[in-house]
Amino acid sequence: MSNNKSAFTKKELSALSDCINGNTLLDLATRFSDTYRDLAKHSVEHFLVTPVTALPTGKEKGRFLSIDVGGTNLRVGFIELLGELENGTTTFSAEVPKLPKSKIKRSHDRAWPIEDHLKMDQAEDLFSWIGDCIAEVISDYLDDLHSSESVESPLGDELLLGITFSFPMAQTCLSEATLLPMGKGFAITSDLDLKKMLLAGYAHHLVDSGVNGENGHAPNKKRRISRLPRIRIAAITNDTVATFASLAYTVKAAPNSRVAMGLIVGTGTNATVPMNIEELHPSKIKELANPEGVETIVINTEWTIRGTDKPLIDLNIKTKWDLELDRNSDAPGFQPFEYMTSGRYLGEIVRLTFVDIVSQEAGQETIPPSLTTRNAIPTRFLSEVVARADDETLTAELRKNYASIKSSAEFWTPERVELMTEIAYIVQQRSSALIAAACVGLLDSVHDIRIDRPGQIEAEKNGNTHKDTKIEELVVAYAGGTISQYPEWLGTCQRWIDTLVRKASSANDSKRVVLQEALDGGIIGAGVLAGMTDDIA
Repeated sequence: MSNNKSAFTKKELSALSDCINGNTLLDLATRFSDTYRDLAKHSVEHFLVTPVTALPTGKEKGRFLSIDVGGTNLRVGFIELLGELENGTTTFSAEVPKLPKSKIKRSHDRAWPIEDHLKMDQAEDLFSWIGDCIAEVISDYLDDLHSSESVESPLGDELLLGITFSFPMAQTCLSEATLLPMGKGFAITSDLDLKKMLLAGYAHHLVDSGVNGENGHAPNKKRRISRLPRIRIAAITNDTVATFASLAYTVKAAPNSRVAMGLIVGTGTNATVPMNIEELHPSKIKELANPEGVETIVINTEWTIRGTDKPLIDLNIKTKWDLELDRNSDAPGFQPFEYMTSGRYLGEIVRLTFVDIVSQEAGQETIPPSLTTRNAIPTRFLSEVVARADDETLTAELRKNYASIKSSAEFWTPERVELMTEIAYIVQQRSSALIAAACVGLLDSVHDIRIDRPGQIEAEKNGNTHKDTKIEELVVAYAGGTISQYPEWLGTCQRWIDTLVRKASSANDSKRVVLQEALDGGIIGAGVLAGMTDDIA
């Protein structure tokens, strides 16, 4: 960056960047850990139990329809699990970016954007649209089968379905869920029976139109509609649990390597982790089908919902722009940690910061009108243009997309283009660092790593100080567009995790926490959990 930046601008930017250092982040991770333990034990809104009380063996087999309902897109496709490979095992490695393909066959994947009107419509309209998309994929699959026309039901009478839903929900069994308020721009706020809504949305595709075209269906449509199988919902899960399960199934761990956590950083962010039931609120344990026979359970942390941001408040990490974004969001105060870290909001933090700094230095009237609109800078623009383009290309794009009142050339000076780039970089770096601190805090809260507290080191000197010479690899299965596609996001997060784990305690010398992509974990994990129904039930 140039040396022309004013003292005022440097001071303003420091509000975003001051927290990005080892001491502050370790303090934050420690406070996150304490907060997570407290919420798990005392809150009924966070650290929600799931019906997943066992992990995939890698031997599950079968063909399933999988659905992944995210904050931005809907995906539907067929998943076939082939079970354990005959040629030995595949171990985790940070240098292996893709999952083995031979254990899973996929076909007829389709994706649709979830338009804003669907998010704002009645729940019945949204789920009817999802049912239409399901029917379309099943129909395409059937059309492509090279089977005899005499086979009326090549998929059988009933098709097992696994669903990943990227929103909070309450569950007592794997095949049922109550959808809680959704967030991420969705207007649905009431508790909904997710299984009932999905089946109802698909039900009208099961109407047999009859041989003579009754019920008003066109003749060329009636065969396709009448032959669609019923669907049976075998598994409903959260996106982080699906991500966790997909990697645990697809890559068989070496003896000293295991999947310890699932992480989503995309439109929103969330995490999942196995947890001892004794550390949970008593009411959560009562929800389990067989609490006496369970020691650990996979937990949907909902680590962004109100209350999880106490460490950020205590350390004064939230800036005035974070507070403004929260205040003007669709759900003020609902997911404060998400508002600082995930893809739906990073562009807005950059916009608010940029507009505020320029306005204070040059006056509000100089700001291009297109920059004064909420969410005017999409995070995708930051990722694909601001973080990648050279100065000339970026200047041209800014002038085209955010023209000033008079002349775009007059507003987008080299200094302001540079300021936009620097703010975007700091916001990305902060997002990565905060998520890293949350990961380390979460892993400490479930005793997978350790953060030393005052007095622990002294107590250790009088105890057993034997260290295991073997490195245990703790794998964080991740998915999401922000962590996967935003330049430098993944590398920055991994570096801070490495730094904080090492800095937290000498007891972690035998630990390595590795971020590993669970490619398409939402849709694969739904199929894996559908294949695990007998093990979990």
